[in-house]
Amino acid sequence: MSPRDIPEGDLPAVAATPPARPKPAIALLILATGLGPFTMQIIIPCMPALMGALSASYGTVQLTLTLYLVGVAVAQLVYGPLSDRYGRRPLLLGGLAIYLAGSLAAALAPSIGWLIAARVLQAVGGCAGLVLGRAMIRDAYPREQAASVMGYVSTAMAVAPMLAPLIGSLLEDAFGWRATMLACLVFAAPLLVAVKLRLPETLREPQPLPGLAGMLGAYVQLLRLPAFRAYCGLTAFATGVFFAFAVGGPLVVINGLGYSATAYATAMMCIPFAWSAGTFTAARLATRLGIARMLALGTMVTTAGGVLALLAQVFLPPHIALFFGPMAVAALGNGMVQPNAIAAAISVRPNLAGTASGLIGAAQMGCGALLTVLCGVTESGSGIATALWMLAAALATQVALGAARRLPQH
Repeated sequence: MSPRDIPEGDLPAVAATPPARPKPAIALLILATGLGPFTMQIIIPCMPALMGALSASYGTVQLTLTLYLVGVAVAQLVYGPLSDRYGRRPLLLGGLAIYLAGSLAAALAPSIGWLIAARVLQAVGGCAGLVLGRAMIRDAYPREQAASVMGYVSTAMAVAPMLAPLIGSLLEDAFGWRATMLACLVFAAPLLVAVKLRLPETLREPQPLPGLAGMLGAYVQLLRLPAFRAYCGLTAFATGVFFAFAVGGPLVVINGLGYSATAYATAMMCIPFAWSAGTFTAARLATRLGIARMLALGTMVTTAGGVLALLAQVFLPPHIALFFGPMAVAALGNGMVQPNAIAAAISVRPNLAGTASGLIGAAQMGCGALLTVLCGVTESGSGIATALWMLAAALATQVALGAARRLPQH
């Protein structure tokens, strides 16, 4: 428990109130947190074109997304504990520098293998904002308020994945796929400068770094806590719904239904819009209704989206609106689930907020990577496999919600 989580009346009379940590600029957190999702999605509309440009199969091209997620998952496990020891700001600066190097390497990639490796480097650097943004919010705000602030950050952050596919498709049509990687470089360079000049450190009490064994021990300690497992599972499985859709989408819409990459990217904009509506709802209602009720509502809507996705693909004629509509419903519920589940999970052990945030992010990306592989090898272009995997992930959120409901209420 950190000092900010002790009610004021419980402090000893002789204890001086510690000075408040400076609150991070929300705009910078939005940009830093949005960098990873933007980079992940900007290349998705280019995946069919990459097959011809780099003489690779769709399964190989898909690795630019799958291994990106693996890179994000593994790197977050390292950023969390290191940020608890050395602070959020220096780790974020280091991550952005790695990201710039990866973006330059991706833009110059002569082969699909080179591009995949550069994408992993992008992932390792770009995910710093995901981990450290959450941790900085939890550093500066108490549990319920942190959920609200994360909701606002996630609402605004939805602009990045909303615009990324459209920007990617337009750049690919006009200049080729390499322009998408150059766009990442142009976006991140001024962000690095702004973080260095304007973002304060928020870590109040540096934690000891006992080495690899200690890091693994901290993760094991968190995973032994039923509360952390339940909330972490909620956010991981909810994330899986999106990634099943993300990897199946280009194959279904572009190859199966015959639409252009730009049409796919334009339709894709409705998903972040629905997500932002969910996160905005979470931001407005989290402090009023509480985390438990918001999670129940969000998982119900997410599961409804999965059910509608399967029904639409099985019983209705193929159409782009019928493919994207159910995912928009799931995204609305997902936006309600994510901020509340994350805030609850990292509040289980506030003094290890960075470690918890890293483990949550790794679970999200690990689940996402698994769903991209499962959907990638089973989707034929009809959309049925994509819908089945979406529903499977949504039902898993219901299992995690049941575990959360059995926890003692705070």
